[in-house]
Order: sequence, then structure tokens, then C-alpha cells
Amino acid sequence: MADTATGLLGRVRTELPTLPDALQRVAEQILGEPEETARTTIVDLAERAGTSTATITRFCRFFGYRGYAELRVAVATETGRAAQARWDTDIDHDITPDAPLDRVLDVVASADARAIQDTAGRVDLAAVERVSAAVATAQRVELFGLGSSGNAAREMAFRLERIRVPCWHRSDPHTALTNAALLGPGDVAIGLSHSGRTREVIEVLSEAADHGALTVAITSFPRSPLAEVADVVMTTAVQETTFRLAALSALHSQLLVLDLIYVAVAQRTYERTTEAFEVTARAVDAHRLPRKRTRTTEAS
Repeated sequence: MADTATGLLGRVRTELPTLPDALQRVAEQILGEPEETARTTIVDLAERAGTSTATITRFCRFFGYRGYAELRVAVATETGRAAQARWDTDIDHDITPDAPLDRVLDVVASADARAIQDTAGRVDLAAVERVSAAVATAQRVELFGLGSSGNAAREMAFRLERIRVPCWHRSDPHTALTNAALLGPGDVAIGLSHSGRTREVIEVLSEAADHGALTVAITSFPRSPLAEVADVVMTTAVQETTFRLAALSALHSQLLVLDLIYVAVAQRTYERTTEAFEVTARAVDAHRLPRKRTRTTEAS
């Protein structure tokens, strides 16, 4: 049975473009009327989606549910949480050229917050434990991503370096490939790609896998080519808005997953991490301007 708390609607929304036509119609019907789906029968849903009950069953199994009853419970659970949190599952993400900035702020903030919420619902904590344990003891950790995903990889490398994890981010595909070839058992390679179809990221993770490293894919598509070459797959959710396509909207979700891994590593290496923070803080302290003295401080 699939976990009913793993952000089903977000997963359906993400997978929608890749589904066969019949399953797309089911997905669109569920996303369009999630509250109604939670109350309707399999026959009614099939009729509304213009398909058969067998297709509904196939849709359920595609997303990890044994049958329609389990899927309906998942939808009801998620829409209940959304209502309680005042989330609108059909939020309008369109931004017109003349939209006022307060409207733009609402749309962008809502989209990012919902993407993070959906991503948090998908997190496989056992996978986080496995990856963080490997990173904490690895001799080498290599991160690779291109475009916006590269920014997330670079930020993770910065954080891990700060707590003395031997970590590198490679922005050049050839350099990334040659360094992936130097990895071995006990090392970790993390590849980031929203679509999971970026050729260079797939090649780097495949190379690392060939040499025995633990390979980790962070992607929005758990059945993507990148996911197929990874030992561990961690999925993200996105919420598109006008001017911010999916790949550009994935950054916050990717950072959430990476930050969770980072904190889990820091927990496992608490003494080393604490000492590293103290040492690095002292190293840059002279480059910070002194704090201004307030009148309250002067009076005391």
C-alpha cells in the first residue's frame, strides 16, 4: 500500500505530462475535482474521465495503490490537510503582464510554499538515513547538476565543506565525468535534474555507479532515466507559474531535500561539525563590521 501522506496530488501533477492519454484524463479529472474524487465511486470517476474502470485501476497501481479504495483515501487525506491549512489545490498561478506586485507576490509565495509542502510529503526518511550515513563517512562526495540544478548542487557542496565533508561540485561535464571515474565503494555521487533526462547528469551518475559509489538521484520524475541509474531516488515537487517553468521552479524543493540530508549528516557528526563551525567562524570574524552600539547598550 502506498503511503497516503506522500503528496499524491503533487505526484500526479508532476507525472501528468508523461502519462498515456487514458491515464492523463484520469489525472486531470482528479486534479480538477479532488474533493469530488474523494467522494465518488470508481464507476462515476471512469465516466467523468471518459474511460473505463480498468483504466482507473491501472492508474491506481501506477501510483502505488492496490486499488481505487486506497487511492480515494489518499486523495481525501490530502484534500483534508489542504483545507485545514487553507491551501487551494486549484490555485491560479497565472501572472499577467499588468498584474500588480501584490498579486505577483501572492502567486509566487503560494507556489513555492506548496511545492515545498508537496516535496516534504514525498520525502523517504529511510532514504535520507541511508544517504546521510554514507555522506558522513565518505572519502569523497561528488555533486553534479546543470542550470538551476547546478545552483542547488553548489549550495550543498558549500554546506558540506563547512562541516569538513570532502565534497566537490563540478560544473563542467568532462571534469565531473573524470572525477566520477575516481570514485569507489564508500564514496557518494549525487546528481540533480528536475526532468531526470539531462544526458550529462545521467552519464556522471552511471560512471560513478560503474566504480561502486553510492549514487543518488534528486529529480521530480521517479521513473526517469536518471532514476534508473541511481541506487537511491529522492523526488521533488514543483509548482509552475507564469515566467517560471518547472525546471526554474524546482530549486526550492531541491534545496529542501539537500538541506534535510545536510542536517542529518551534521547530526551524525555533531562534535566534528560543532568544532568546524567554531573554527570557520573565527577565521572570517575579522572581515565582519562591528555591531553598532545602541543607546540602551551605552547606557548600561
